[in-house]
Amino acid sequence: MRQYACARGILFPFLYPITDSSIPTDQIVRFAERLATAGVQLIQIRLKTASSTAVYAQTHALLAALVPRGVRLIVNDRPDIAAISGAGGVHIGQEDLPAEAARQICRPPQWVGVSTHNLDQLREADRTSADYIAVGPIFPTGTKGNPDPVVGVEFVAAARRLTRKPLVAIGGITAERAEAVYRAGADSLAVVSDLTQVADPAARVRQYAAAFERARAR
Repeated sequence: MRQYACARGILFPFLYPITDSSIPTDQIVRFAERLATAGVQLIQIRLKTASSTAVYAQTHALLAALVPRGVRLIVNDRPDIAAISGAGGVHIGQEDLPAEAARQICRPPQWVGVSTHNLDQLREADRTSADYIAVGPIFPTGTKGNPDPVVGVEFVAAARRLTRKPLVAIGGITAERAEAVYRAGADSLAVVSDLTQVADPAARVRQYAAAFERARAR
């Protein structure tokens, strides 16, 4: 299952799983391996409050499992760890290093992704060398302690009109909501709870793949 959206010349995976920081490393690795077996091509490691040592150790463990499977690992917030570990890139938020500073640390072919929460931030990200832009939260989410205001599916459509970079929609996304978000213009969907809190993550991946295919056909 290798399904991609093509935006600005980048073949971007249709699904963008993010790890749950409450799960121990050994369980995270097994979870990531199951997703890779199901066809996932990109995973982000997110450890917001962990020490640098812990982030590096989990990144190293995930890379050992995922690189042989051809899965790109993105490190949240930490371009330094992404660079020294040889990860596939870094994802930064509005309170992290600017995109161009992160780019000085994570050179191509590593990716730099940027989170945006309004159209002004999106326009700014579009002017940078960022490889992709995340938009959201699309729906209410419980995975962040202090989430930004919900922007809704309509924001994805507005963002799509302003950039040709790949768009990753994030925030409260479920398989049931996926098709509508893809149809609005998202190239990929970032998902945490809807993959980590189900009995069969591989089956859930297939549901997202089906939603992507239906949206692309329309």
